Amino acid sequence: MGVLAATITACGSEPDQRCVDPLTREELPSYRCESGGVDDDDENGSTTRGSYDYGGSVRSGKVSGGSFSKSAVDTGGFGCSGSGGG
Repeated sequence: MGVLAATITACGSEPDQRCVDPLTREELPSYRCESGGVDDDDENGSTTRGSYDYGGSVRSGKVSGGSFSKSAVDTGGFGCSGSGGG
């Protein structure tokens, strides 16, 4: 039973998604990545538009690992049909 539950969960799971500054890798509020979102000026007068990072982890406000391509980290899980990531 436990193996079946793990398989079903793995097939339906999505990779973690975080809004990230693509240059500094700092985690940003989600509205900075959303379509039509408003960019705020930072203390230097510039705006930062984020990109979604999938599957990474956060430590001290910085994202490491993961990919800006969801399909690169969406493997589908054990026993799922479809192509695996590469």
